[in-house]
This record gives sequence, structure tokens and C-alpha cells, in this order.
Amino acid sequence: MKSEKEKMLTGEYYLANDEVLVKERTRCKSLLKQLNIEEYVVSDRTKEILMKLLPNAHSSIYIEPPFHCDYGYNMICGENVYFNVNCVVLDVMPVTIGNNVFCAPGVQIYTATHPLEALARREKENAKPIHIGDDCWIGGNAIICPGVTIGNRCVIGAGAVVTKDIPDDSLAVGNPAVVIRKLNKESTQTN
Repeated sequence: MKSEKEKMLTGEYYLANDEVLVKERTRCKSLLKQLNIEEYVVSDRTKEILMKLLPNAHSSIYIEPPFHCDYGYNMICGENVYFNVNCVVLDVMPVTIGNNVFCAPGVQIYTATHPLEALARREKENAKPIHIGDDCWIGGNAIICPGVTIGNRCVIGAGAVVTKDIPDDSLAVGNPAVVIRKLNKESTQTN
């Protein structure tokens, strides 16, 4: 029989109050306390905390506290990923972030979801993975919902609520977010 953690990581319904999961979230909260309260200013000590908190993130990740996540180990980040202040990542399942991705203040990334039926929602939850491609800019207070893939070189406008996949080289805005124009791939590349 699968453990609750195995169910969680495969997107099945699971019990969040499972002893192992509670212990892992508590460890995460302890590291977040160190990052958000005890250190707060980015330093060598902060980088040590981030490597413990986010073991699957490239060492170049840069986070402006405060920052919040559920587990940390489900964040897979490439090089040069930046989170500005007040970002939240509910990483119940993998959140894969490419290289050169910038998240403005207040960005929220949610893999966690719940049944629509009220009685089922009392007991179980599940999640869907999120993928953000290379060279993306996620605007302030944007929300990325469970199961979404954002392509390479995209810009997500401030306050957007991304409920569906966004193709490469797109500018998406609104609630729900819609692509309002394609971006010129060449203009986003540096020489």
C-alpha cells in the first residue's frame, strides 16, 4: 500500500495530516523561520539555509524574505531564479522553474488543490505539478494555479491568475490570464 507521501507526490488524494508529512512541513517551517526572521538579510548564512530548504534548486537562487513554501524539496529551480518579497510556493508536487526566471513581489504558485465536493474536501486533498520555462518574468501578485505550464520567454502580467497553459513567447494578463500578444523571440535574447 502506498504511503501518504507517495500518494501526494503522484497527484493522488492523500491525507495531509500524515505524521511523515507533518514532520517534513515542520522542518520546512523551521528553516523558513531562520530565513524570514533570524537572518532576513541575504548573506552567506542565508545561502546555507536556502540549500537546506531547497535542495533541488541551483545555488544561484536568490530569495528576498519573507518567503513561504510547504516542503521546499519539490522546488526544482534552474540557474538565476529570483523571488522578490512575499512570494508563496505551495510545493506539494514538483514546481519546476527554468533558468533566468524572475518573480515579482507577491507571486503565488499553488500545486495544492482540493475536491469540489464538501464532504470529500474535509478529509483529503491532492496536487498537480507546475512548470515554468526559461527566461520568464512573473509580474507582481500573479497567481499560478495547479497543473499549469508556462512556456519559455513568457511574461505574466501583474495580478494575472494563470489557470491554463501559456505557450512560449507569450504575454498573458488578466483574470483568468489570457495571451494578449506573442513576444518576439529575438528581442528577448541577449547578445
